Amino acid sequence: MGCGSCSTGGGCAPSGCKSNGSCLTGGCQKMEVYDWLSNLDMPSNYKPFQVIEVKFKGARKEFYLNTDNIYLEIGELIAVEGSTGGYDIGHVSLTGELVRMQMKRRKTPIDQVTRKVYRKATEADVDKWKLAKDLEWETMHKARTLALDLRLSMKISDVDYQGDKTKATFFYTAEGRVDFRELIKKMAETFRIRIEMRQIGMRQEAGRLGGIGSCGRELCCSTWLTNFKTVSTAAARYQNLSLNTLKLAGQCGKLKCCLNYELDTYLDALKDIPDRIESLHTEVGTARHQKTDIFKKLMWFSYPNQEDWIPLKVDRVKEIMAMNKKGQKPSNLKDEAVELATTVIVEKVHDYENVVGQDSLTRLDDKRNKNNRNNNTRNKNAGTNRPERERERSPKPAQSGSRSAQQNQKPVQQGPKQAQQGPRTAQQGSKPVQQGPKQAQQGARAPQQGPKVRPEATRVSPEGIKTEEGAETKAPSASRNNRSRNNRRRNKPTDKPKNEEN
Repeated sequence: MGCGSCSTGGGCAPSGCKSNGSCLTGGCQKMEVYDWLSNLDMPSNYKPFQVIEVKFKGARKEFYLNTDNIYLEIGELIAVEGSTGGYDIGHVSLTGELVRMQMKRRKTPIDQVTRKVYRKATEADVDKWKLAKDLEWETMHKARTLALDLRLSMKISDVDYQGDKTKATFFYTAEGRVDFRELIKKMAETFRIRIEMRQIGMRQEAGRLGGIGSCGRELCCSTWLTNFKTVSTAAARYQNLSLNTLKLAGQCGKLKCCLNYELDTYLDALKDIPDRIESLHTEVGTARHQKTDIFKKLMWFSYPNQEDWIPLKVDRVKEIMAMNKKGQKPSNLKDEAVELATTVIVEKVHDYENVVGQDSLTRLDDKRNKNNRNNNTRNKNAGTNRPERERERSPKPAQSGSRSAQQNQKPVQQGPKQAQQGPRTAQQGSKPVQQGPKQAQQGARAPQQGPKVRPEATRVSPEGIKTEEGAETKAPSASRNNRSRNNRRRNKPTDKPKNEEN
């Protein structure tokens, strides 16, 4: 809840919301009551009403007799008679004639009020009561452990200690009846107090624990709601809500209590709208009902082969239904919906201009999107100019030949590399008879490569590749391929050279 003192039974000094009783949830205490008779002067012979209302933890309210006529004000801590002996500590929630009205509302006769008010709470009573409240959290977890050890299908949600720390009430939820006799024995041995088990529903549990609802406010059951009415799925149907259990259910797992808040308004508005209407028969075809705007009193229809919806007023729909009962059909629904479709929507003109753009929540996203657009345009322009750049960079056939010729004109630069390859070529040339025919073929292919080798002043190496005088100018890839082929032939000799010699 909003006030920290509410979880311990209420109080007039809030420790959470700091609003001093003026918060929107109705005050610092759950089910706060405003004494509208406090400023009125009572008659001289008036005797104050002896019954007062006292509030405890969890919005539990009970009536007590003030036989000693102790002067009490709303919010005071008092010691009252306990349910099974001893005393309990609670806050005064209501006094005077308003208590008489509350008893009539709850149908509680005065004869049933038997427990008495002892005294105003002293410092010793308050200290003992606070120590008892500090033990509730630890006691609840220990009780849950004992219930799990006994494999009981129950959930202990809250514990309420009596003011004199002699009794504890355990609130639990369960789907059915639970045999907790063994659990009570173990809890009595562990805590050394009197045990009382009380089963509550899911809604009461949510009201005791509290929380924040999907609307962003505190739960109604934990702030001001006193009684729980049944909520059915018909309330969602009347309000045209989607029957989604995840959206319609609250923290208690049941349907939200707020579904009943506006139900009466919807029921009053639905009185003028025809019920159970599925289709309207026209000369063009059958128009099926799609949706209904309850408060604007508009009904939307559509033909089977058309996607657009046709709005009609409720009065006109009733007239068409009467015509269909007589066997008559209107011409076309679209002609009647022209007036609604051509209504002009007037935009609101603001009195100020958003020059800087501070009112826009997405102003930073606009800048980021603008940068992305600039980058995309640059990339697109670069993509359109790419073919021209590739044409400039791609070598022409004549130019490529000239470049290769220029590379062949520098045999000195390629000499060291060819010198390193020399010993390998000598080793490979040990079998000229086997390699001769193949090298002759490669030598015949060499002139077809064109500008890679200069035609004048060439000679044939032992491997059969034309070179210039003084240096070899074969391509590294060709020599690498020849070495791999020679190694394969050396490892696996063939009979092909012998047949050619013969």
